[in-house]
Amino acid sequence: MKNDLFPEYSHRRFNTLTGEWVLVSPHRSKRPWQGQVEKNNPEQRPAYDPTCYLCPDNIRAGGNKNPDYKNTFVFTNDFSALLEDSPIQKTNEEDIFITENQSGICRVMCFSPRHDLTIPEMEVSDIRKVIDAWQEEYTILSKNEHINYIQIFENKGSIMGCSNSHPHGQIWSQNSIPNEPNKECETQKTYFTKHKRTLLGDYLHLELQKKERLILENNDFVVLVPFWATWPFETMIISKKPIQHIGLLSDEEKDSFADIYKKITVLYDNLFEISFPYSAGIHQAPTDGNEYPEWHLHMHFYPPLLRSATIKKFMVGYEMLGEPQRDFTPEASAKRLRELPLIHYKNNEKKEF
Repeated sequence: MKNDLFPEYSHRRFNTLTGEWVLVSPHRSKRPWQGQVEKNNPEQRPAYDPTCYLCPDNIRAGGNKNPDYKNTFVFTNDFSALLEDSPIQKTNEEDIFITENQSGICRVMCFSPRHDLTIPEMEVSDIRKVIDAWQEEYTILSKNEHINYIQIFENKGSIMGCSNSHPHGQIWSQNSIPNEPNKECETQKTYFTKHKRTLLGDYLHLELQKKERLILENNDFVVLVPFWATWPFETMIISKKPIQHIGLLSDEEKDSFADIYKKITVLYDNLFEISFPYSAGIHQAPTDGNEYPEWHLHMHFYPPLLRSATIKKFMVGYEMLGEPQRDFTPEASAKRLRELPLIHYKNNEKKEF
């Protein structure tokens, strides 16, 4: 089959970052939808909510009181999924029933004291403070000899499991390397051993030549729809230099990160003119004391919405039992995002970021 026929016919794409395949079925994008429809009710939220556990000066669900914070605010999760003092224990019964203890520290980061702002509605200077806080937390946690991986992430929107609408993210750090970054550890190490260059560095070089999946670019970062994207409007922020982790970012690079982080989330909100839901997170080198020259800092965005604000992608059936599948191509998604304005739809003033 010729390459120019792929946009019209079903085909598989290999994810070189995870070693897995995704099925692409572009001909299915024309089928009618008669499934679940999400309600699209514009939400008006106050700048301060006295009932919100995360707003300044309020009492959290665990009973602790927040300070009257003015910028970012970070605290240890009152209901952590990982406990720092978990006892060390491993069991193995007949190589079938295998368990091991898991210890760690779970932190919550309020991005802003404003209850009504999300990342795309914040000023770039305030998003820079979020990245500064990420870097500070990474630096502190990485010095803990029991912490071997630090996962920074954000769930935006109730359909992504976000239990509180106040703009916030989380940082889970633990003594093992989780499944998803561990896959990327293996593939990047294999590629680096063979080519003596980072996998994502070579991948980005090709994407910058082709430009068909490129969305945004500045001096230090690129946003694109991955060639192997699974979710309809999945994107990645990739550093242009092969930086191993967020702790190594310079002031200029943090400014660039804040700039492009805002812009891609503005495009997301503008796509269907809603507060666009997603799960996003940074993948970076482990903190177990080893050297990881193969690692290349990047941030994944996994949004669930498919063709409108009311239709979302479900990972069920074949996707759960076979392999991931998507309808319209990553190139079509990139084109649609690329053509959107960089002014947030709520902002009536014409200005540049």
